Amino acid sequence: MLTAYASRPWLLTPDERRVPLRPRTRRTGPQAVLFDRDGTLIQDLPHDSDPDRVRLMPHAKAAVGELRARGIPVGVVTNQPGLARGVLTRGTVEDVRRRVEELLGPFDVWAVCPHEPEDGCGCRKPAPGLVHAACALLGADPRATVVLGDIGADIQAARSAGGTGVLIPTPVTRPEETAAADRTAPDLLTAVRGLLNLPGGTT
Repeated sequence: MLTAYASRPWLLTPDERRVPLRPRTRRTGPQAVLFDRDGTLIQDLPHDSDPDRVRLMPHAKAAVGELRARGIPVGVVTNQPGLARGVLTRGTVEDVRRRVEELLGPFDVWAVCPHEPEDGCGCRKPAPGLVHAACALLGADPRATVVLGDIGADIQAARSAGGTGVLIPTPVTRPEETAAADRTAPDLLTAVRGLLNLPGGTT
């Protein structure tokens, strides 16, 4: 039951905006790119509440920088069931967010699902709620948005929202998830260069 948290996700932005951003002028590429957090942008440490333990995944800084250089909005979509379980607090999630942004710069939106799987919310990946919520704030069409993630739930969330998912496998990615993905890449930078039709990308 959704008792501790409302059924909708948290939307966090650098200045806590609650209104859509104006679309930016882009030379090429998708309208927005949304990153999974754990295992995609940063190393996956279950229920991580310590910003001092945050470590970037390979090429994360370069990948995000390529998108920003082309005016493409970037966001994070992350399931954090530790909030519902009492392992995390909003403050600890914010502390980790601030550390990630110290390392990578500010993201245009963070969409956070604070629910457990059994809560039956519409935002927890593989449901599309986080993608829809982030796109609504960014003023982006979900069908022209890409989600980058390391597990099948990330890719299914993109598909359910009508968008595109790119899987970046890690040791925790199951073989069947890789086999089911329409697009894969060995790392974030290769994935982003593929989206932008740059040399060294995977399409």
